Amino acid sequence: MSESFHFEAVDMLTVGTLGPKGGRVFYLQCLAGGELVSLKFEKRQAAALAEYLERVLGELGELPDAAEADPPDDLDMREPVVEAWTIGALGIAYDQEEGRVILVAEELVEDPDATGASARFTLTRPQVRALVTRARAVVAAGRPPCPFCLRPLEPSNRDWCPCHN
Repeated sequence: MSESFHFEAVDMLTVGTLGPKGGRVFYLQCLAGGELVSLKFEKRQAAALAEYLERVLGELGELPDAAEADPPDDLDMREPVVEAWTIGALGIAYDQEEGRVILVAEELVEDPDATGASARFTLTRPQVRALVTRARAVVAAGRPPCPFCLRPLEPSNRDWCPCHN
């Protein structure tokens, strides 16, 4: 069984990738109390997470408490990127008492009888806003879509798509 993580105070939570366009591997990476954790996930999960968190922020109102710290300016992934496990499911909760958003990631497991690991990240609203902005930028930085079929264009084909025939 993989290791589970629980972070009440997150220094940084970001989305990043390794690899060339068309072969990028997406990661959700957390830095908390000097501990660095990288969890692999899919591009679609990153996009869906940003979209959902944007809605959550809208429902909560954009004005964070004055006591909340600003998110880090540098949301680039930190080295070394060592995959702890792959995310299968993501969940969001809100701690009304603390005014914090809680992101829970659950490990993807192949065996239906197995229990996977989980990671829990407690975030301020500015950290959530920074994560949304970063995730959207990383997802958008991929291959441009074909203007006709909207599938990602392959750089190896010099951005030619079979649907052009």
